[in-house]
Formats: sequence, C-alpha cells, structure tokens
Amino acid sequence: MKNLKFLFLALFAVSLFSSCTEDVEESQVLAEYLESAESPINVSSIAKYITAADLNSEMLAGNPYIIDIRSSDDFSTIGHIEGAVNVAAGDVLSHLEGIDASAYDKIVIACYTGQTAGFVTSLVRLEGYDAYSLKWGMSSWNAECAGPLNTNSKNTYATELETEVYAKGEEGAMPVLTTGFETGDEILDARVSEVLAAGFSEAAITADKVISNPDDYYIVNYWPKAHYDLGHIPGAIQYTPNEDLMTTTYLKTLPADKTVVVYCYTGQTSAFMAAYLKVMGYDAKSLKFGVNGMATDWAAEHELPHWSDQQIAGNELVGE
Repeated sequence: MKNLKFLFLALFAVSLFSSCTEDVEESQVLAEYLESAESPINVSSIAKYITAADLNSEMLAGNPYIIDIRSSDDFSTIGHIEGAVNVAAGDVLSHLEGIDASAYDKIVIACYTGQTAGFVTSLVRLEGYDAYSLKWGMSSWNAECAGPLNTNSKNTYATELETEVYAKGEEGAMPVLTTGFETGDEILDARVSEVLAAGFSEAAITADKVISNPDDYYIVNYWPKAHYDLGHIPGAIQYTPNEDLMTTTYLKTLPADKTVVVYCYTGQTSAFMAAYLKVMGYDAKSLKFGVNGMATDWAAEHELPHWSDQQIAGNELVGE
C-alpha cells in the first residue's frame, strides 16, 4: 500500500509538471523577452525611417543595402533606386539570411508609400536587423512614383473628426499564442514567420470600413495627447507613441477578443505597430494612409505630418 502511495504521488508530480509545461503563457513570455535586455530590439521605438534625401546622401557616402518590395513590373518599368534589389515582401527575411548584412551600414526597405515597407521592416527589426523603412516609400524618391500617395491623400472624413476624450480599456489578459515553444526567442521566430507569411494586406484596413462601423473596433490613436486633442476618429483612444504599448504601461488594455485598429498620421508608423501587435497575438490592423487618407487638408492646417509635393526629393530612377 505504501508503495502504491508513492507511485501515485510520483505520477501526480509528473502530471503537474506536464500540465505546467503545456500551460506556458507564450504571449507573456514573448513580451518579457522583447522588453528585456536580451531583446534584439528596443520595442518601445520599433518604427525607424530614412528620408529619400538622407538615403541619397548615404548612397554617396556610405553603403546601405536597399530592398525594393514593389512588383517586379513597376521595379523595372517605372524605375528604382540604383543598386536596389527587388524582393517579394514575404521573402525579405529569407533573402537577408542569405547575405552578409553586417557588410552594410543599414538595411533600407522601400515600397510604394511606406506602409507595406513599415510592416515588413518592423518584422525584420524584431529579428535583430538594423533596418529602416523609406519614409513615404518610392513616392518620395521621384515624382514618377508618386501616384499612390497623390491618389490616396483625401479629405473624405475631415468633418467626422471629434475632440471627445475616451478612456483606455480595463487591463485584461493578453492573447493566447500556441506556437508550442517555450523561450522568448523561439516564440518570436515562429510568430514573425507567421505574420510575415500572412502579409500586410491581411493587416490593413480602410477608413471607410472603420468609420462606417466604429463599434466593431478598438481604435487606437497613436499620436501625442496634444495632437489627439485637436481632433480624432470618433471613439478613438489615445496611446502615446514609444510609451504606451508595453506591458509596463498600457499594452494589456488592448482587448484580446476584438480587432484593434491603430492609426497614425500617414499609415506608416501604424504599419510598424500593427506588425508588432500581430506578433504579440492581437488581431491588429493598420489604418491605411492614416489621417492623411481622410483629412489631409485638416492635417496640413494643424501642421501635422501629411503628404505634399514638398516630400518628393526628385532623386534619379534607373530601369531594368
């Protein structure tokens, strides 16, 4: 009987250990890893850009590695930055793994408007690469490439903006991740691969959809408080950039059971943040073109970042 008792206790201990192993809260492990000194990046300032003017200067004085993720047709026929390589967005990480990234001053990723590049650059930075998104994308490099931003800079919802202040949600549980891994770096690799494979189109949402159905979303205004007070999307809740989306601040106030829409001035920073939040397990979306896509004249009036011809550097394009 005594032996049976010890056998029972041993089996119970094994069962308890297995249960604890299976119940690892992956999102918490991942968050702690990314916010620790061991993280490959400071996630509080994940969004990094380089302007067309600064990139042109770097090309003259330094050695950047430029990846253009536009379509191969546009890369060839409209033109591209001299020395750039054309890589599909979903293949950027595997491409970087095949080169000696340390041989270059920095990695620069360019798309049409800076939004898809922001999304991809966020994931690349999470994997430890010194990567930057070309601000405003190729639209800022040369006027021949500016069509996408010229077309999508709109004033459709300028009169819809409001100044009512909304409180952040109650702190709750983080999303459940099921990669099957237990360490932060392993969970990160698995999540980055999954989010990159899904692509930016799955993480982007239009102003038409959000403003016509605001109750379907938890809307994050990713601006400083002073700008939020000037006007924002109805129902939007202010989160301070580089501060409020950490576990030590307000990350856990984001709902794990509702689509979180992040918007900024132009859709570029929100693309970075949507990628990061999706890696963390949130159903996050980036509002395409930000306030620039719904109230660009209002943004100009309040001296907020917005698209204009002044953003076009007029740098050289090369073909084929």
